[in-house]
Amino acid sequence: MGSEEGAGFEPATGDGPPPIEAAEVRAASVRTAFEGLLQIRRLTGDGRAGPPEAAPAPWELHRPVRAVALALESSGATPSAVDASGRPVSAGYRVRTGEQAGSVRVDWVGPPGSGAAHHEEEALAECAEVLRRVGWTVLLYRGSRRRRYLEVEPPAGVGGVR
Repeated sequence: MGSEEGAGFEPATGDGPPPIEAAEVRAASVRTAFEGLLQIRRLTGDGRAGPPEAAPAPWELHRPVRAVALALESSGATPSAVDASGRPVSAGYRVRTGEQAGSVRVDWVGPPGSGAAHHEEEALAECAEVLRRVGWTVLLYRGSRRRRYLEVEPPAGVGGVR
């Protein structure tokens, strides 16, 4: 997976190929990246109520897709993956830019016959819980073809959100 800032760790958004590194290696990289994110939150906390790591840091507000994907992957949630033509090859979450500025959309997708639509309600509820625990505001919507998705944004008062 490429990086918007050059080589380095990229959390799984569900729009990339299946991971090529060993599961233990990937898990260690994810753990290190998430611990780094929490440290950024501690160092940049702005005096809001609660511990500084309880709300997204400015870094996350500028890269919400990456921040949300990292939170999900660090929780053990399964990302989707796609083949070279962009078709899903495994069921899981997909994180992408939301419709509102600064928001993120999380879908549960998979290849035909994977049962992704059948599992989306429970899977998205688990994703929503993970994201709420790390300070994001999460709303569940029903979109086209009655498929559910999450709209994720910073909590009110963070990053200019009202």
